Amino acid sequence: QVQLAESGGRLVQAGDSLRLSCAASGSTFEWRAMAWFRRAPGKAREFVAGIGWQGEKTWYTDSVKGRFTISRDNAKKIVYLQMNNLKPEDTAVYYCAAEKVLRRLAATQEVDFGSWGQGTQVSVSS
Repeated sequence: QVQLAESGGRLVQAGDSLRLSCAASGSTFEWRAMAWFRRAPGKAREFVAGIGWQGEKTWYTDSVKGRFTISRDNAKKIVYLQMNNLKPEDTAVYYCAAEKVLRRLAATQEVDFGSWGQGTQVSVSS
């Protein structure tokens, strides 16, 4: 199992940039794909971005392509989400998640992820 803790969320203005971090612990982190999800007020949690266990492959939901970048540092056991040109519709609680299955790529459904952080709030004002 992997334990996760997100940080970096805060109130920003539209057009600003923000970087979220997810610190992981556990012995299998480097073999698991990781992802960021978000839950906006009154909406279901949705997939945002994913990254393969070696960082060689990334995938994104359409609404953040070209604005968000996911990356990871396996030596430090940290996953990042760089968010540029933020919009009010990006306001949400952002969650970090670890894949259930070792060495599997491209998952985007909640059921595919077995470990979750507590979330960090990102608020974007217009």
